[in-house]
Amino acid sequence: MARGVFVHRTDSIYDDSPAERYQFPRQYLSRVSACIGDWIVYYEPRKVPGTRGYFAVAKVANVIPDPTAKDMFLALIEPGTYLDFPNPVPFNGPDGLPERGVLNEHGKISGRAQSAVRPLSIEDFNRIIDRGLAEDPRFLPRFDDSSNPAAEEHLPPIPLEIERDRVANLGSRLVRDRLFRRRVVEAYDARCAVTGLRLINGGGRAEVEAAHIRPVESGGPDIVTNGLALSGTVHWMFDRGLIGLGDNLEILVSRQANDAESIRSLINRTGFLIPPQRQSDRPHPAFLAWHRENCFKQ
Repeated sequence: MARGVFVHRTDSIYDDSPAERYQFPRQYLSRVSACIGDWIVYYEPRKVPGTRGYFAVAKVANVIPDPTAKDMFLALIEPGTYLDFPNPVPFNGPDGLPERGVLNEHGKISGRAQSAVRPLSIEDFNRIIDRGLAEDPRFLPRFDDSSNPAAEEHLPPIPLEIERDRVANLGSRLVRDRLFRRRVVEAYDARCAVTGLRLINGGGRAEVEAAHIRPVESGGPDIVTNGLALSGTVHWMFDRGLIGLGDNLEILVSRQANDAESIRSLINRTGFLIPPQRQSDRPHPAFLAWHRENCFKQ
């Protein structure tokens, strides 16, 4: 097993879906196969406008021939392992180059940096994870245990000192929920996407919660396109199918709601979801369709 970097861009010609699969040509087969059973980091090239740099981590479950394209292969991502970084990591930012394996013997960036799939040392992996998952207390959830509202205030920081802890934390539900919340809240500028309200408490924390469109227990990934920033009441209604979303982001109110008019009074005046500014962060139609078919009460 080996760790690696997979280069991905939202306008890619390849049939990629980062939380599910990564399509690649035969020339990278041995490098990708070496990553089976291990973690990889996704990287968006510097030439992409508004690049996110290193933007996510995931675990490769298997590699298979692409049944739809000759001489192409698919790296299948282990369900539930994909995680967006709340802090996208630049290729070469203020803290220096995180992926030092691309340097040549003279300390200069080599041609390895142009490779779409490349090996990643444990040291470089740890450095990218440390920067990508560093926490900001403003975006911690307000509550961890509903029976003890103060519990969240005293949660210990995510331990990242030991290499094993880094990998263990990537699978921790508590850690993933905290990081997912931060990524979603930032994407929506701390604003409830349904009501339009942007409420911040005295400590600088946002009132909104991060809702999964397709829940984790139903196979939903921790990816921002499967998330919505919603106030507590709206989150409750969304999870219970009293509201839903059309593919055009129109906010739908269930005909089974016992007080539909009160629900409509909470919706912002446009009648449509207020989406993230970045197009690639907006809700994916596949997740919206799943919610309409499985949660929304028509």
